[in-house]
Amino acid sequence: MPDMSASVSPAMTHLVTLAEVDQNKVTPGVLGFIVFAVMAVAVWRLMKSMNKHMGKVRFEEDASDTGEKAGTEGSGTVKGAPKAQRG
Repeated sequence: MPDMSASVSPAMTHLVTLAEVDQNKVTPGVLGFIVFAVMAVAVWRLMKSMNKHMGKVRFEEDASDTGEKAGTEGSGTVKGAPKAQRG
């Protein structure tokens, strides 16, 4: 098997110079800022979507459901549950 240490040496010297980091000065850099910005935009869009969907939910109870059917609560329906919407 040929000795590959001579061909690997130039490549390793470039990697070693990139890997040398001053332990007293480590920052997240541009990549950290980009990741943080993408996550912030994603959270903002999720919150906006959640507010839109929560605005569509109606939390109204029918007047007939308030006290007339007290004995049939175990029938499988939830009191005050939002009505199904189409579209």
